[in-house]
Amino acid sequence: MTKQKILIADDEPLARQRLRRLAESLPEYLVCGEANDGSATLAQVAELQPDILLLDIRMPGLDGMEAAARLSHLSNPPAIIFCTAYDNYAIQAFDVQAVAYLLKPVRKDALAEALARAGRVNRVQLRAVSSNHIGNNASREAAEDEQLAVRTHRGTELIDIAEIRYCQADQKYVTIHHARGETVSDYTLKELENAYPQQLLRIHRNTLVGVRFIQALKRTPDGGNLVLLRDSLGELQVSRRHTSNVRQWLQGQQPG
Repeated sequence: MTKQKILIADDEPLARQRLRRLAESLPEYLVCGEANDGSATLAQVAELQPDILLLDIRMPGLDGMEAAARLSHLSNPPAIIFCTAYDNYAIQAFDVQAVAYLLKPVRKDALAEALARAGRVNRVQLRAVSSNHIGNNASREAAEDEQLAVRTHRGTELIDIAEIRYCQADQKYVTIHHARGETVSDYTLKELENAYPQQLLRIHRNTLVGVRFIQALKRTPDGGNLVLLRDSLGELQVSRRHTSNVRQWLQGQQPG
């Protein structure tokens, strides 16, 4: 299993040591470097290309918030987890797309949860980047081989994107229905929709459908609409707001 690379940025050596010890006690992660101020952080990110950045806020020179703001302009920045002794920067932290905001002393369970969230964000970002580069038919065919990594109680499960029939949200979880069954995930529908715009179509505020499984749009007696799935896989409700999306997609499949 490939470990996710972590960069630790803090001006206090003892704080860096503690974060390194906590992070390296978790088997999925590897600390690839350290920085003691904002400028060094930017240089280390450029050199080491970490997946995740554990970032202090109050540092000499360029502080952590300024460094995060600059990193947010990168095409594929590391996921940022702020680790700070101050609780009054939380709103600013989320303005620079921070994944989590942890108060010192950082607890192992809180760090583990934040790192898992950061890993999920990074995977989705990578999928989104690859989706944005899908332009020609060869690239579209290659996209069919993509897989989604989902953490479950059994470990990490890989789901072929081409096999996703539909995804439905229920409270805080999303159930992914695919060729091998159902998998409950903590991805949001928005994350999946943004990462796979060519493969997943929004048909309802709580439903995405795999476009390769759409057969037809069916009108109901009460004036509503349903998506009819191929291979007798059933029907899914379409909201009025998203009906035109489905019609446009179906029209695009018709030979010109």
